[in-house]
Amino acid sequence: MKIALFDHSVKSSNAIGKCNLSILGALCEEHEFTVFAAEFENPRPEKIRWVRVPVLKWPPAFLYLSFHIVAPILYYWHRLWHREHFDLVQTVESILSFGDVAYPHFCNRAYLKRHWEKSNQTGVKSWVRWLDHKCRSLVEPWVYRRVEHIVVPSQGLHDELASEYPYTRGRIQVLHNPVEVERMRRPAEFDRETFREKLAIGREDLVLVFVALGHFERKGLPPLLSALAKISEPGLRLIVVGGRSGLISSYRADVEQMGLSGRVSFVGMQHDVRPYLWAADGFTLPSLYEVFPLVSLEAAAAGLPLIVSSVNGVVEFVSDGKNGILIDHTPEGVAGGLSRFLALTPEARRAMGQQAQKDVSQYDTSSFVTAWRQFYAERANHAGG
Repeated sequence: MKIALFDHSVKSSNAIGKCNLSILGALCEEHEFTVFAAEFENPRPEKIRWVRVPVLKWPPAFLYLSFHIVAPILYYWHRLWHREHFDLVQTVESILSFGDVAYPHFCNRAYLKRHWEKSNQTGVKSWVRWLDHKCRSLVEPWVYRRVEHIVVPSQGLHDELASEYPYTRGRIQVLHNPVEVERMRRPAEFDRETFREKLAIGREDLVLVFVALGHFERKGLPPLLSALAKISEPGLRLIVVGGRSGLISSYRADVEQMGLSGRVSFVGMQHDVRPYLWAADGFTLPSLYEVFPLVSLEAAAAGLPLIVSSVNGVVEFVSDGKNGILIDHTPEGVAGGLSRFLALTPEARRAMGQQAQKDVSQYDTSSFVTAWRQFYAERANHAGG
């Protein structure tokens, strides 16, 4: 098939973009892809065509709206210039006003309705984010009513969309996102102790790692810090991976005010988060809202027990007390989970991490590619019939 794929950013640093890269890299020998995107790390330039979509990158709402305007113009110009017909038009979420397949990783209407106020976001950035979610929530029903197929990464998002937009029922299919299971495993040659020393972590310290590109409020860093302040265990350390300098500066000031300076380390954005996972004893993400928390499953693949909130994707994977600990998105809930983790013996924590690593194998990239291969085959057969 000839497939037109639309996405803002098809890059490995972008969660949805990374999924699309897996599809493109694995299936470009079987299908002819043309990618309409503002940014694209093309894995096979000789096989995959890229049509660059110039957009306004900030604020996010302008990126969303400008893509809606510019992408269709380039699409129809491309078809006219190359005299090309596409068998399938696939779009991420609601960023395009037409198409055959939507691939959402968020339900903006559900988030604004049920979770926005709980995120306690303030300042100019909160208004910028609210405007972005609001724009998307207004366009979602129009797009999802028009597309023939909706592919989502978790049963939780399936249920949210079906609840918010009842007319989508029967058109939603769950295909879990990929986890590079083998790549996340800690290699024998990794010098864990030396890496911990570079981070000023003692041999007896118990280290948790929190990973998020940004959106620290939604990802649960505030209740996590509050929980740490409640637990008088100096050997319990937290490494925060991700966040831009401005965001880190504001949170570093909060950490100092809470008396946690010696227990919390900010290492900023990292091209490769694996060493930080391999150096830790557990992973925590008390997120308020997720669709498919890939970083949690990557941490499981790295052999870490999970201390995470009951959000979409997590509830389908985490078995409380076996491969992780489920917590509430409150300082008290997080503190309770951390206390449970501290009470475990080192052997029990390692066993929990090993179980998580074993359980996550079902999300391997090969399973993801096989599922999408079958999905495209069904669309091709349907079109041919």
